[in-house]
Amino acid sequence: MDTLVYCALLLLGAFWILRDYVSRNILKPPFDNIPGPPAKSFWKGNLSQFFGRDCDDFQRDVALTYGPVVRMRGLFGRAILYVSDPVALNTVVIKEDHIFEKPERAIASAWVVPTAGEAHRKQRKMLNPVFSVAHMRTMLPIFYAIAHKLRTVIAARVDGGAHEVDVLNWMGRAALELIGQGGLGYSFDPLVGDADTTDGYGAALKALLLTRLHIVLRRVFPYAISLPYAPVQDVRAIIDTMNAKARGIYEAKRAAMEGADAGGQEVRREVRANTAASAQDRLSEEEVIAQMSIFLFAATDTTSNTTARILQLLAQHSDVQDRLRKEILDAGAGEGLSYDELNHLPLLDAVCRETLRLYPPVTSLTRVTNKDTVLPLSRPIRGTDGTIMSEIPVMKGTEIMMGIFGANANQEMWGEDALEWRPERWLAPLPQKVTGAPTPGVYSHLMSFSGGKKACIGFKFAETEMKVVLSVLLSTFHFELTWKPITWNAAGVQYPTVGKDDNTPQLPLKVKPLSVGKA
Repeated sequence: MDTLVYCALLLLGAFWILRDYVSRNILKPPFDNIPGPPAKSFWKGNLSQFFGRDCDDFQRDVALTYGPVVRMRGLFGRAILYVSDPVALNTVVIKEDHIFEKPERAIASAWVVPTAGEAHRKQRKMLNPVFSVAHMRTMLPIFYAIAHKLRTVIAARVDGGAHEVDVLNWMGRAALELIGQGGLGYSFDPLVGDADTTDGYGAALKALLLTRLHIVLRRVFPYAISLPYAPVQDVRAIIDTMNAKARGIYEAKRAAMEGADAGGQEVRREVRANTAASAQDRLSEEEVIAQMSIFLFAATDTTSNTTARILQLLAQHSDVQDRLRKEILDAGAGEGLSYDELNHLPLLDAVCRETLRLYPPVTSLTRVTNKDTVLPLSRPIRGTDGTIMSEIPVMKGTEIMMGIFGANANQEMWGEDALEWRPERWLAPLPQKVTGAPTPGVYSHLMSFSGGKKACIGFKFAETEMKVVLSVLLSTFHFELTWKPITWNAAGVQYPTVGKDDNTPQLPLKVKPLSVGKA
């Protein structure tokens, strides 16, 4: 049965991919003059190389070897452009963002309503108050309270000396609790023991991160969602679990708000704002629930995995860890600072920015053109036949991969040490080539949180969360590497494992209370 279903999926995928392939690709293959890696096969192009678990080396090769615009191949040889040129990215996410849209498969596979056009405008309007700086200022006591719980539970596990701790697990649990309380006024996890207290929600988040549909299935997922094929239905079950939890939270908050009890005061701003909105701006109940589910997912693994990565980097660079700890202790940041005071710690800020620059949790984002257009470049590129090109005609239906890592690690802009983790670069004026480039990112001349109207709305929330957690933990513990080899794997969000064969997300570090002294 599985074989028959798989064959049907292949035919289905072939149909929607080939509907314009013959006229556009066979008669006149596009972008053949743009440099790029050879396709591994006609059927899958470069997709299995770019999206496999161990594709980090290939992604870096695409980002750094072929130039600011790279030609790749998708299913059945379909052309894909990987773009890291700042002017081209500015066109994609700001100047002509109405032409470069999110692909339908990305929207449907996330199990949310479309996030383009008017629907996107209404969703952003509803969520803006939740992620505003004013709201961040009021959230700091809540953030610190959760971080202090995290500190207590880790301290219990390293009482008396150094012990191995899976910091990824604890960063993930803390991140879910932070977005739960800070965004929804809902507590997922008391952070007191090892058991999962999220009614399966935390496990669903991890399972969705690790889901590995075949590359063909990923490209046709919206059309295959109802087919009785086990991998597809596994994904559907995971997303249903997430949406059921979001619906339960939403209904409880609505009931509390409609009642006269004090529980109504706990309703978070997004539910309250949507209820008070005009009929024109109000989202449907299904839209609100879907949006809750997707931002819980987006805000958990991205932030937690980045915080865990920072702790690993600090364990590798003990001199930076020592200097950062001194800055934190001198400021009293481990016990509690205001939002503005926290953001005036220069080395803490530099460590977060440099990690997000060199190790963005999401390395690329996809857009698809809805009409023919032209992609301008900041500097000309040389085609494979020697032709010099200062712009690239792009046809309707072209898939554009925004190269986040390629933009962040551009050696021409950031210098010869662009591939080195060096927080000190942020403690001096950045190169003029960086500050003068039209890179459209909303965060520090970087593409880590994308840019334009569809940029990550929660980037300030994520930054504040990381700074609070790091301040509390570094003022209490010293972190060192273990003997276990850590591998970072490619996925929707990069995640670490012990070695290349184990698929369990984890990042064990040696943790020691400062009162005991360094090992």
